[in-house]
Amino acid sequence: MFELAIKFLLSYLLGSVSGALTVGKLKNNTDIRKIGSGNAGATNALRTQGFFFALAVVIIDIGKGIIAPLYVSTWDAVYFSQEPQIDQQMLTLICAAAAVIGHVWPMWHQFRGGKGAATLLGAYLVISYPLVIVMLISFFVLLSLFGFVGLATVISGFCVCIYLLASGIQLSSPLFLFSFSMAIYLTYTHRSNISRLIKGSEPRNEKVMIFRKKKTK
Repeated sequence: MFELAIKFLLSYLLGSVSGALTVGKLKNNTDIRKIGSGNAGATNALRTQGFFFALAVVIIDIGKGIIAPLYVSTWDAVYFSQEPQIDQQMLTLICAAAAVIGHVWPMWHQFRGGKGAATLLGAYLVISYPLVIVMLISFFVLLSLFGFVGLATVISGFCVCIYLLASGIQLSSPLFLFSFSMAIYLTYTHRSNISRLIKGSEPRNEKVMIFRKKKTK
C-alpha cells in the first residue's frame, strides 16, 4: 500500500503541473483562467492565445499523461522491495488516473485546472495506443459533424469503451473499468459545456464542420 500511495501522490503532483498556466506564467504572466471560457486547457489556450501557445500546452499536458503511467508506475525504489507485489497493470492505470485528476484539480494552481482530455490521451499512448487512434478519429469526426469541442470530447471517451467491448474485453477488466471511469470523468469535467448545449448557448466552431450544408445566397 505504501508503494501505491507514493506513486499515486507523485502522479497526482505531476498531473498538477498545468500546461496552460505554466506557459502563461512564462508568457507575460498570463492566467487564461481569467479570460475566454476560464478553463486552463488547450481549447481555451487556442482561442485566446493562439496556435503556438496552445501547442506548448498540449505537449505539456500529453507529456505528463505519458510520464505518470510509463515511468512513475514502474519506479522501483528500495523501499518497495519488501512490500507485496502490486499488479503492474493496476499501477499503470492508477498512476494514469492520478495524473488526470491532478490536471483537473491541480494542487499547484488552487485546484482549478483543465478538463483532462489531453492528459488522458497521453496516458492512452502508454496503456494501449489503438485507444488513442479511436479517441482521435471519433473526436475529429464528431467535431466535423457538429462543431462542438466539448461534445466531441465526451463522446470520444465513450467511443473508447465501445471499442474495448467490441474487441472482446470483459466488463470487469481493469482497462475497461479505467476507460469507463475516465469517460464518466470527462462528462463531469465538461458539465458546463453540456449545460450550455442544452440551453443552446454553447459556441459552435462552424469552420471545422466540413460536412455542413453550405448556405445558399
